[in-house]
Amino acid sequence: MHLEGLDHANVRLRPQDLPAALAFYRDLLGLTEGPRPAFEFSGAWLYAGGRPIVHLACRDTVEAPTGPSPSVSFEHIAFRARGLPEVRAKLAADGVPYAEAPLPGFPLHQLFLTDPFGLRVELTFDMNDSANSG
Repeated sequence: MHLEGLDHANVRLRPQDLPAALAFYRDLLGLTEGPRPAFEFSGAWLYAGGRPIVHLACRDTVEAPTGPSPSVSFEHIAFRARGLPEVRAKLAADGVPYAEAPLPGFPLHQLFLTDPFGLRVELTFDMNDSANSG
């Protein structure tokens, strides 16, 4: 087996929560809504770099996932991002709180924010990229 990378994250939500999810992931973060299979349930696929990386799946009931251990859960989803100064300005203009976390010894800078449902979202910026300085 040879894994090539993370394909997508799936967020299961109630149909009435779809507008808030789109406002966050599409309008705030800049993902693009694109083609999606004709499932029997509503939702959206959101794209970055030509790939559908966030799947929003609307279901009338949303139950907590069950797993082998109640002491383990996914902590956050992370996106590679560019334009750190512009992202800071957009988040501030939209009144979106965030925390900054530069990584000591690595050329990476992280911003952490929370989506409308309490899911933690990380934006990771490569500080060797000139689009991230400023």
